[in-house]
Amino acid sequence: MGKATGFMEYSREKVGERNPLTRLNDWKEYTVPFSDEKLSIQGARCMDCATPFCHIGMEIQGATSGCPIHNLIPEWNDLVFRGRWKEALDRLLKTNNFPEFTGRVCPAPCEGSCTLAITDPAVTIKNIEQAIIDKGFENGWITPRIPTSRTGKKVAIIGSGPAGLAAADQLNQAGHSVTVFERADRPGGLLMYGIPNMKLEKEVVERRIRLLTQEGIDFITNTEVGKDITAAELQEQFDAVILCTGAQKQRDLVMEGREAKGIHFAMDYLTLSTKSLLDSNFEDGQFINVEGKDVIVIGGGDTGADCVATALRQKCRSVVQFGKHPQLPAERPSDNLWPAYPNVYTMDYAYKEAEAKFGEDPRQYSIQTKKIVADENGNVKELHTIQMEKLKDEEGRYYFKEIPGTEKVWPAQYVFIAIGFEGTEQPLLSQFGVKAVNQKVAAVYGEFKTNVEGVFAAGDARRGQSLIVWAINEGREVAKEVSKYLMV
Repeated sequence: MGKATGFMEYSREKVGERNPLTRLNDWKEYTVPFSDEKLSIQGARCMDCATPFCHIGMEIQGATSGCPIHNLIPEWNDLVFRGRWKEALDRLLKTNNFPEFTGRVCPAPCEGSCTLAITDPAVTIKNIEQAIIDKGFENGWITPRIPTSRTGKKVAIIGSGPAGLAAADQLNQAGHSVTVFERADRPGGLLMYGIPNMKLEKEVVERRIRLLTQEGIDFITNTEVGKDITAAELQEQFDAVILCTGAQKQRDLVMEGREAKGIHFAMDYLTLSTKSLLDSNFEDGQFINVEGKDVIVIGGGDTGADCVATALRQKCRSVVQFGKHPQLPAERPSDNLWPAYPNVYTMDYAYKEAEAKFGEDPRQYSIQTKKIVADENGNVKELHTIQMEKLKDEEGRYYFKEIPGTEKVWPAQYVFIAIGFEGTEQPLLSQFGVKAVNQKVAAVYGEFKTNVEGVFAAGDARRGQSLIVWAINEGREVAKEVSKYLMV
C-alpha cells in the first residue's frame, strides 16, 4: 500500500499548527491542513506490511490498540497517495460514520499500532483521515442518503453523542424511523459541549446534524427523559429504546475544603464556556470567567488539558495542571511494546500554548492535593500539596507514597476537577428498571440488551468512560442488534 519504498524515502511530518500565542486570541481550530502534495507523500509512507495492525481494534495492557471501527486504513492511504480522493472517501465511509470527528479528536490508537511504528514514526493516519472527509464535504461528494423505503418500526435513542448518532445513522439507513432525544439545547452530546471549539469547531458538528436531519432522523432537544417525558411513554410510543446517555457522572474530590466557592467540575466549565460562545460570543456572561485569576486543574487527562486551553483563552493569570502519575518517558519503556498504545511523553496543544504564554509546561507530576483552603468569604484561596513516589510492592502492584519535605502551597482562585467519570447517571436507569453494574448499564457487548424487553444500551453508558471510536463502534453494533430485534 502506498509507495513500496515510501517509508524509507519520506519522513513523517506533523500536522501544521497556528502559532500558539496567536491562536490564544480566538476559539478557532488550532491545526492547519496539509496540502494535497504533502498528504500524498504521507500516504506513500504506508508500507506494504502484509498484516496491518492499525485496524485491529483490541485492548492491550488496558488501553486500545488499533482502530475499534476497523477503518480500512492501508486502502485509503494508498488511494490518497495516488490522488484518488473520491475512492478514498468511499472506503473511509464503509466503516466510519463520522470521520470529521475522529479525524479531529480521536487519540489515534491506529498510529500506535502502525507497523512502521516498530522502528520509525508512524504514518500520519489521523491527519489523512480528516483530510479525506473534509475534501468530501468541500467537493459536494457528501449528500443526503434518503432511505428508499421504511419498515414502519420506530426507535427512540436517548443521548446524541457519538454512540447515539452512529446508532441513529445506521438504523435510519436500514429504513427504521429514528427519534433522538437530547436534554441539552443542541444535539451532539460531548461533541458539542464537552470538547472545546479549538479542537472541534461546532459548525463541523452542526453540519453533520443537518445532514442526518435531511436523511430523516428527528432530533428533539431540551427534553430530559424521566422529567419531560417518562420512560413508560417512550416504551409505549416506540418499538425499541437505546440508552446512549454516556458516562456523565463526574468523579469528585473528597477532601478538606472541597466546599469552597470557586471549585467546579471540568465538564461544567467547558460546557458553559462553549454554550456562551455559541449563544452570544460570551456577551451573555453565562460562563465561568477566570480572567486575571490563578487556575489549578486537578487531573492529568485530555479534559484537564482542555481546561488549561480554555483558561488561557480567558487570559488567566496562571494555570497549573496536577497529575498523580510520574512524567512519561520520551520513548516506549520495555513493558510497553508495540502494538500496545505508546505511553510516552507528548506535548498536547494546550501545553504548547501554556509554554508559549508562561515559559513552561503547566503540568505537575506525582503530586497529591492534601487540602483546599478558603478565604474569609468562603472563596478558594490556596491548595496544599505534597509530592508522591510511585512504588511497586512484592506482588508487583503499584502504590503511591508521600515524600516528606515536599509540601507546597499553591495560590488559586479557581479549581477545576478533571479526574474522570464514575459512570452513567442512575435516575433514568431506575425509571426504566434497567440493571446497572458498577454504575454502568448491565448489557453484554455484542448483544447490548438490558434486562428490560426492547431496551438496549451502548457507548459510555454501557462500557464506561472511553474513546470516541469505541462509542461509534458500539453505536454501529447496537444498531445491528436492534434491527434484528425489530424485524423478527
